[in-house]
Amino acid sequence: MKDSSRRSFIKNGSIIAAGAGVASLLPLDLLAAARKKIAPSDKIRVAAIGVNGMGFSDLKSILKNPEVTVASIVDVDERVSAKRSAELAKQGFKVNTLIDYRKVLDDKNIDAVIIGTPDHWHAKMMVDACNAGKDVYCEKPTGHSIEECRVMVEAQKKYGNAVQVGQWQRSQKHFKDAVDFVQSGKLGKVRLVKTWAYIGWKDSIPVEPDSPVPPGVHYDQWLGPAPKRPFNINRFHFSFRWFYDYAGGLMTDWGVHMIDYAMLGMKASHRFPKSVAAIGGKTGYPDDAQQWPDTMSAVYDFGDFNMVWEQAMGIGGGPYGRGHGVAFIGNNGTLVLDRGGWEVIPEKKSSGYLMEAVPKQKSVDNGLDLHTKNFVEVIKSRKLSDLKTPIEDGCQVAMNCCMGNIAQRVQKTIHWDSQALQFTDKQSNQYLKSEYHNSIAFPKV
Repeated sequence: MKDSSRRSFIKNGSIIAAGAGVASLLPLDLLAAARKKIAPSDKIRVAAIGVNGMGFSDLKSILKNPEVTVASIVDVDERVSAKRSAELAKQGFKVNTLIDYRKVLDDKNIDAVIIGTPDHWHAKMMVDACNAGKDVYCEKPTGHSIEECRVMVEAQKKYGNAVQVGQWQRSQKHFKDAVDFVQSGKLGKVRLVKTWAYIGWKDSIPVEPDSPVPPGVHYDQWLGPAPKRPFNINRFHFSFRWFYDYAGGLMTDWGVHMIDYAMLGMKASHRFPKSVAAIGGKTGYPDDAQQWPDTMSAVYDFGDFNMVWEQAMGIGGGPYGRGHGVAFIGNNGTLVLDRGGWEVIPEKKSSGYLMEAVPKQKSVDNGLDLHTKNFVEVIKSRKLSDLKTPIEDGCQVAMNCCMGNIAQRVQKTIHWDSQALQFTDKQSNQYLKSEYHNSIAFPKV
């Protein structure tokens, strides 16, 4: 969107904002009518890169804002592109289907991109998009390594783009209310925070032989900076997240959500731990195909509090009877939080309860829709401080999650040097930076 168009758009923002405010409630026919009332020059044109999973959910959500339209979708699997373009056509959107994301960045008519690819592509695409002048909605985790996260933050600072990370829980009311309660002091001193994801539905991944690349799949472009390997169905689409080359397992899949709120509640969103220790491995499914641990515990020492992360695949009975969550454990009571709501369990002494119990405060809104709406509002206003999950925050929690994974891989307690921005031992530092392959250079700013 040209600067003059943006000024015009903001000037008329009261009418548009009224439509956007109820966008998530509008049926498709009314939403289409609202969209027609917006001048073409005032529309925000987006493109989605990677539309097989969460990237398409993000796109559908952002399109609930009537001022937003979609121009292109990018996917290296032509079968996915065909399916998604047909779904969008039913909603009145005619889109270009592309294979190379760089064509989207070269398109001057596109204002913003959604990055919904596997994790190993996030940093390269985000830095390229910022350099091309696009605003970015980037799926979590932001980067696949600590150094990738650092360069992503540098890119946003240099180019000044609006960059929202897809940690949509930050837009939900009950999560904010829970943090406000923690910070009210009513729990007493909080010395321990537990975070966890017990994924009961996640079964073992049977070992599969390598196979020919399926028709319509541009596999070399899917690999991108990852090492060249034969095609294997276990490493493709959803299950990529369980392999070292492309993602960080449960720690970065679920951990970025839960650990993010642990750090928010403890006002530690811009801090690193003094040390991290982790144990675990493939104890649930020792002979299956995945590489990252199916079972792991990590302990973070922040000095004034400890944070514990637990993950287990194939087990659904997590702490406090919740499959995922955060527990702030204070002297007076414990606040337990998950996507369904939060409650407070008081401590009991011989003299009685130390505080009043708080019954479950249930979730009342749609976090993803609120999160994409927040992104749209900032695209219009250019008030980057209004972003619910700016790139600095998304990268900070991703870096902390990377530390937990590194501690597990080196099998010892690791220590972070905040001045040198590296670990105090050589073995851990080998995992600071993702190694890029296939003539793709590590992103620079």
